[in-house]
Amino acid sequence: MRHHMYNPDFKFVVEPEHFNKYTDRELLQYCLGATMYMPGYKDFTPKILDHSMPALTTMVLCFEDACPEEKVPEAMENVHHLLSTVTEAVDSGTLDPDHVPLIFVRIRNLEQFKAFGEKLTKQEVRSLCGVNFPKFNAENGYEYYAYLRDLNNRFGEILYGMPIIEDPEVAYKESRMTQLLGIKKILDKYKDLVLQVRVGGTDFSSVFGVRRGVDYSLYDIMTVRECLSDIINVCGRNNDYVISGPVWEYFRAPKELMFEELQHYGIEDYLMRRQPLVNGEIDGLLREVLLDKANGFVGRTVIHPTHVKFVNALMAVTREEYDDACLILGTGGGVVKGSGGNKMNEIKPHLNWAKKVYNRARAYGVIKNESGFVKLFAVNE
Repeated sequence: MRHHMYNPDFKFVVEPEHFNKYTDRELLQYCLGATMYMPGYKDFTPKILDHSMPALTTMVLCFEDACPEEKVPEAMENVHHLLSTVTEAVDSGTLDPDHVPLIFVRIRNLEQFKAFGEKLTKQEVRSLCGVNFPKFNAENGYEYYAYLRDLNNRFGEILYGMPIIEDPEVAYKESRMTQLLGIKKILDKYKDLVLQVRVGGTDFSSVFGVRRGVDYSLYDIMTVRECLSDIINVCGRNNDYVISGPVWEYFRAPKELMFEELQHYGIEDYLMRRQPLVNGEIDGLLREVLLDKANGFVGRTVIHPTHVKFVNALMAVTREEYDDACLILGTGGGVVKGSGGNKMNEIKPHLNWAKKVYNRARAYGVIKNESGFVKLFAVNE
């Protein structure tokens, strides 16, 4: 798998690297990008076999919020079938393994996780990258990861876990820090099995009875912003864990978007000054992704396929950022002028930033300048 496969003619300064579930964790944690959730009972197998969604690199089959409780047995059967069919297709040579997205499941609770896990086979596990743990907190987290460790030992494979921090106890100010510090202890104990930390912006919003409009971002909602800030503070120190951004709820899906009419420069200027770029729904998504990057998030959850390439395009790194990152990583200390001659690079204070940018560049590629963002996503699949 490789990012931006929907746009094969795009010329990168540095090409994004290929990856799969067996890629070294230090890089793979940056590769998920736009992670699309879909109901577990929906049969996505034909789209994988046909490679009909080349932009999609990461998907989550959901047994929880996107799946009514009465449909959970049907959903589990469907996922088992999907995983075994994908592995069979790869083994028979009818499916290019480079076209298989990273596949995760979001379980409902520990009991349902064990019910799903007990029916997993070695063949299915080869196509399963990991498990997402909803409403993850300092109480249920140990049991989730302990059972995940058991599955890894049983199959001699790698299955990652991704906690979703969205529990009301994290939303409440008086219990938040106790919960986050407890969560961090769990993650540190099972660090080799933690691929990313995910956050639930919609769940946090629900606690306070708010919902951002299409012209606002989650960073404008004060109570939610505080939750995200504290999660980054505890789990994002020294790049300990890669943290992905929450879902954007709005979409508009016309048959074709007239990308040839877009400006091919100044995307950040357009978005932050709220000048129209694509449409209200996409502009809001792009604006929030820019704020994600500014705050240290990498990638985000998506619920609509039209969002995938927009998110992943903005994860690419400009040549100036890349050159600065390489300069910082290759210098022992002190202060040096930035590659664009327009900034100061302090080697030690900017080191964690440089490591993050360098890994994003490996995952999403390096583009010439900011105009490349639009050129990268402005193609109709």
